[in-house]
Amino acid sequence: MERNTQLVGQSTSFLDAVERASRAAPLDRPVLVIGERGTGKELIAERLHHLSSRWDGPLVVMNCAALPETLIEAELFGHEAGAFTGATKTRQGRFEEANNGTLFLDELATLSSPAQDRLLRAIEYGEVTRIGASKPVLVDVRIVAATNEHLPRLVEEGRFRADLLDRLSFEVVTLPPLRHRLSDIPVLADFFGRRMALELEWAGWPGFSESGAARLLDHSWPGNVRELRNVIERAVYRWHDETQPIDDIQFDPFESPWALVALQPPAEQAASDAPSRAETPAEAAPALAVQAGHDPASAADFRLAVADYEKAILTAALERCRWNQRAAATALSLTYDQLRHAMRRHELQG
Repeated sequence: MERNTQLVGQSTSFLDAVERASRAAPLDRPVLVIGERGTGKELIAERLHHLSSRWDGPLVVMNCAALPETLIEAELFGHEAGAFTGATKTRQGRFEEANNGTLFLDELATLSSPAQDRLLRAIEYGEVTRIGASKPVLVDVRIVAATNEHLPRLVEEGRFRADLLDRLSFEVVTLPPLRHRLSDIPVLADFFGRRMALELEWAGWPGFSESGAARLLDHSWPGNVRELRNVIERAVYRWHDETQPIDDIQFDPFESPWALVALQPPAEQAASDAPSRAETPAEAAPALAVQAGHDPASAADFRLAVADYEKAILTAALERCRWNQRAAATALSLTYDQLRHAMRRHELQG
């Protein structure tokens, strides 16, 4: 598993997690890496391997969620020819491939109960038995496992073996989400931005504008570092002037005026279009008043009329929300960045 992404960061929470992994690396013991999607669990596994005495051995990766339950055991432990339909020849499993090295089990929590049983035996006794074989094969493998699930809770729910968790949790490295690593966001953005600019053969790196950098800090980053990388690389390649700081950042690549929307069944559509029974004429009056102020019959310039109407809607929402931009964005069913873009277009200062 060779990556072109490095561990980049300076926040205390991130450095503490990296330090814990570094201290555990030389010890020939299992390690659990816990973290949300996109936090860099694979990179920590790679670090654990390369800083261990097994660094010159194989680092074998298996995503436990990527295979159907019926094939996971065959993938982990191998099979003999004819062991099941489609097994035309003998095949080594991931344990045998990782002999004298490290086996990284990603999405550990998705393992089936039978696979958990066999995994526990393999860890306890250092031997695996291929499906269809009668004799075990000795293996020398270090286990590093990762998940974004809370394994102790799964144990309480009976979905994960308590003894397997005990065996795997010699050390647990928990990676902080990016929203708790605010000081790392500018560092990571600069790192990914410079690398993308180099790929595009830009003469230099202009960086981000103040407003662009502020929006990066304000985003919640549900996809963590993986999401940040995509956002930064997309912003760089779309930017029109490599000599000017980057200001246009799109967090949602699906955001579009022509984005597809889910179609409602006719009955639901009619119900949603009909006025509420609780709505009184007085309550409906403000909407009618706005429409009257932009009477289509009196419009002489189409673009100007549309722009005026849009600005009026934005202004009304902002005033109603006391210029709280996030509240106004929610009220108008917009993202924060869509609202900010519209405000800049209409020169509304917040």
